[in-house]
Formats: sequence, structure tokens, C-alpha cells
Amino acid sequence: MSELSRITETPVPTVKYYLREGLLPPGRRTSPNQAQYDDEHVRRIRLIRALLGPGGLDVATAREVIAAIDSDLPLPHVFGVAQRAASVRVDDRAVDAAALERVDALLDGFAIHPENPGRIAAAAVLEAFDAVGQRNADDWSRRYVEAALIVAEADLDTVERRVTRDEKAETVVVGTALGDALFAALRRAAQEHVSTTRYEPERADEIRRARSTP
Repeated sequence: MSELSRITETPVPTVKYYLREGLLPPGRRTSPNQAQYDDEHVRRIRLIRALLGPGGLDVATAREVIAAIDSDLPLPHVFGVAQRAASVRVDDRAVDAAALERVDALLDGFAIHPENPGRIAAAAVLEAFDAVGQRNADDWSRRYVEAALIVAEADLDTVERRVTRDEKAETVVVGTALGDALFAALRRAAQEHVSTTRYEPERADEIRRARSTP
């Protein structure tokens, strides 16, 4: 275990915690007090740290999505598990029917289940916009849908480049959890870029020059 700790740069107590919580499979016993760990354990620890860190999942949810990776569930079902894990929990009974209708109009033609967490969360967001007097313009919403389709295509293209079912399933889970965080981070960067180039073009040139300077 000490070698596993060294390779993954994970403290031994943390490795033991992952074992206790069922996130990490046990090693092969070589004696009553010794176990052997391999590259799969190294890979799994890195996955766990990604899910609990940048992915923002709690231990119970990470355990659920890891179980989906290790199962024989079809990939669309693994996507469902990953989406529910990475999504804000919204009670669909508390969402206004009119907001759901607006989302359904935006997603017209989409092959999605009525209980898709994105559909329900989007309706709740539209309600929140309305509540603060920032009614979501249709053009803005539709451009978001277009961007979401581009991102979804990128997600699935990445999955398809994997070879085995386990590799594909792991990419589904990691891409869903970490992809949300990555897209939000890139959106922040893009917002600064667009706002600066639109309203402070001279400052935008200064920023570009500063970034290009070694």
C-alpha cells in the first residue's frame, strides 16, 4: 500500500478510506497483513480523486458512478447514472408546468426521457430567471441549446474513440462530471474575452500582448 500511496501521491490513510468506502477494490492478499496492488488500482485512485475533487461528487455519489463503470449496464444507462450524479437535484413536482413546456419547446425533437435531470433543471432555471425579472429571451436560450448540442457531440465522439466497454464507461462518467466543470470554467474565460473585446478593445490588445510575453 505504501508503494500505491507513493505512485498516486495519495496518503495511506486516504487509500484506506477509499477501501473502506468501497470506492477502491481490495488488493490481492499475499499475507494476512499484506496485499498487492496493480496498475488498475493506480488508475482507480486517480479516477476517485478526479470525481471527488474537480468533479465535485460526494463519496456516496462517486461510489454509485464507479459501480456503474464496473457493471455490465449499457452505455446509455451509464450516462443516466452519471447525469443524475452530476446534476443538481430538482423535484419535478416543484417545477412549474409552464416552465417545462418552454423547455420542451426549446428541446423540440430531442430524444430525451421526461425525467431527464437536464430537462427538469432547465425548467427550474427558467423559473428563477423569471422570478428576478430576467425573462430568458428565446434567441439566447436557443443559442445555448445549439452550444449544448456541439458539446454533446464532442462528448460522444470522445467516448467512441475508446476501445473497450470499460474504457467507454469510464469516459462517460469522467466526461460528464469533469466536463461540466471544464465547460463552466471555459465559459468564464470566454465571457471575459468577449466582454473585453467588445467594450475595451484596447485593453484586449494589452492582455493578448501580456500573455504572449515569456
